[in-house]
Amino acid sequence: MPSADQVGQDAKFNPLTAEESRVILGKETQPAFVGEYTNLKDPGTYVCRRCNAPLYRSEDKFTSDCGWPSFDDEIPGAVEKVTDPDGFRVEIRCKNCGGHLGHVFVGEGLTAKDTRHCVNSVSMKFYPKGKDIPAVIK
Repeated sequence: MPSADQVGQDAKFNPLTAEESRVILGKETQPAFVGEYTNLKDPGTYVCRRCNAPLYRSEDKFTSDCGWPSFDDEIPGAVEKVTDPDGFRVEIRCKNCGGHLGHVFVGEGLTAKDTRHCVNSVSMKFYPKGKDIPAVIK
């Protein structure tokens, strides 16, 4: 029988901690201002923690002071956008594995692209520029 933090996990993907599973599979939100990538400014690529699919580039990251890493663009084809059941927010998911990333907001005027992908740090892994990114798990 699987442990509580393994429920809902697919063995073909990277193993997740209880918190990662709660956010990525359970579609919950990591507390604000605690994520390891909220203030990171290093050049590199952010990939899905569950399947290693590249999601965001550091040059699209910006400081929004919202408490979560914010990006004004995704890597083309990497993110799926789905309207929440409440009809107000738009969820963002990894297009490869369906893992919950966070939400996208438009019309806030924070960047020239007028878009903010508000992403949970635990949904991603960061690879500094020049470091090899692991193969995507399909």
